[in-house]
Amino acid sequence: MALLSTGPLTNEPVDGMRPTQQVTIKLDNRDPVNYSVVLLEGYVLNGTRSLYVQELFSIQPDAVVTKKYPANYDAFQFVFTTSGPAAGSTEISFWGKGLSGQLLAAYRLVSNELQV
Repeated sequence: MALLSTGPLTNEPVDGMRPTQQVTIKLDNRDPVNYSVVLLEGYVLNGTRSLYVQELFSIQPDAVVTKKYPANYDAFQFVFTTSGPAAGSTEISFWGKGLSGQLLAAYRLVSNELQV
């Protein structure tokens, strides 16, 4: 089992608008035979840590799951708990997007950049 996190991400308004409005998360099981399980949790960080997303996925062999969530908050964090036979073969990427859907480099994280 592995525990990964984006760490706290600030998203305070610039000229009245938060840079990131939505996040896209890709869960990629690269094992050709075994499944993996990912518990995905998203938190709003507003003086307290409030859970706003919680989903559990079983990812089949050689499968990719893509999820999108709102992120129009001053600060937020996502935590990923992987388990199952292919936990070590499951990679996660995290992408922040602006109002018009453009990718924001400051909010792009891939598996080796996520905190343990």
